[in-house]
Amino acid sequence: MSQGPVRTFPPALRRLARRFAGLSGAPAYAHAAAPAPCDAAHGDPGRPSIGRPGARSGPALAPPLTAARTLSPVLPVVAVVALLGLPPAPGGEGAGPADALSALVVLFCAVRLLRQRRRPLSRTAALLLALPVAGLALAAMGASSPGAGLTGLGRYLQIFVLVPAAVVLLVRDRADFRVLAWSFVALAGWQGAVGVHQFVTGTGASYQGETIRAVGTFGPQDVMGMATVVSFGLVCSLGLALGGSRARQRAVAAGCALALFVPLALSFSRGAWIATALTCAVQLALAGLRRALTIGAVGLAAGVILVGGLGVGSAMLQERVDSITQVADAPDQSVTDRYTLWASAVGIWREQPLTGVGLKGFPEHRDAHASLALSSGSDTDGAGSGFVRQPLLSPHNMYLLVLAEQGLIGLLALAGCWLAMLARGLRGWARVRRSGPGLDCALVACGLLIWQLIDFVYADIGGPSTVLTAVVFGAVAWWALVGADGREEALAR
Repeated sequence: MSQGPVRTFPPALRRLARRFAGLSGAPAYAHAAAPAPCDAAHGDPGRPSIGRPGARSGPALAPPLTAARTLSPVLPVVAVVALLGLPPAPGGEGAGPADALSALVVLFCAVRLLRQRRRPLSRTAALLLALPVAGLALAAMGASSPGAGLTGLGRYLQIFVLVPAAVVLLVRDRADFRVLAWSFVALAGWQGAVGVHQFVTGTGASYQGETIRAVGTFGPQDVMGMATVVSFGLVCSLGLALGGSRARQRAVAAGCALALFVPLALSFSRGAWIATALTCAVQLALAGLRRALTIGAVGLAAGVILVGGLGVGSAMLQERVDSITQVADAPDQSVTDRYTLWASAVGIWREQPLTGVGLKGFPEHRDAHASLALSSGSDTDGAGSGFVRQPLLSPHNMYLLVLAEQGLIGLLALAGCWLAMLARGLRGWARVRRSGPGLDCALVACGLLIWQLIDFVYADIGGPSTVLTAVVFGAVAWWALVGADGREEALAR
């Protein structure tokens, strides 16, 4: 019996028939007596056709493998941001879940690099990210005790070196960067909603004898936590609204920005207000003068309606705003304490101008240089916690803290790294402003760094929300070292 017309079919038709047969579960060949035709190249016998559509395991394994490849490596960083939405342990001063996960993210990044066997960072990126290590090492050796030196060194490396480097390596492209920016907005929305609820129901932190201060889930021990998170979310949403290429994204981001003004105002944080106002003004200027005037008018009208028309805490807000202009004439006790701590930090620095007194050394040397105007501590109460008097263990100024503990060497290393990233980020903004997409990423990255540099005049690192500062520096470093150069794919892919 003849073998039929199957052998006369062209090879392309036979391959097509086998594909349909594999998908439907039918036999692979139309004629039982016909031998399996060879589609592989001659001279390469015996090699299995792995991944070929006609293979038996292809249809079952292809979807999971494809889904695994599409998962972004930035998701662990997003998980660190998400964990900051959980309330910290009662009375806990140490590392929280977000800090622990950030350490795992660094470990995950290191294992990933070892498996890929390639140089992870460019020379410029490695130099900038490692620049603060020199000052930190000297300050750790000059600490009063080995334990204090190692503890301070680990914290600084986590915030300014390790976590930022991991974020740079795990963000693949601008799409991943936008995912990270939207995670900031989502966290800010959650913390802001909790803060507004605290103000409305009177369950917030104590402020002028009333438990109305919005602090989110961070509690009164980290009274600046919610203000910092909401400020980051507002800066990100404004950048996405000003530079987004899609109308829906711009509309949603603009709505989020307007909504976040309410919890930011109810935080009663003057430092966050000043930093956010200046940063938003810079972002609007970078986006264009005409757009800046339009959005500025809308924002001013919204503020007048919320505060003046609806009376959202208008009396207390007005009093808090007025206190900003009274820092020289009639400062309150918190401002007096801050001025005294600043003067104490300068006095400590004069003891060791180059290397400082060592990490964790400010509390030990504070009283020797502080005047009698300094109070013994700040009172915290409300938001689910009892009355606690917290000692003033830092100058509430990051630059002066680094100057006192690390000296000029440490300050120049840290500030030099930040200014170099700002310069590279602005250069990337100028490039995308002239041609190409990515203006939203530039506005977000530059805005986050500008906000942090301004806020460091009134605050320093400390508390559960500090790990978010590390993620912010990582996002800024990615734009400055990768995204600003026009490379769509980051080094981690």
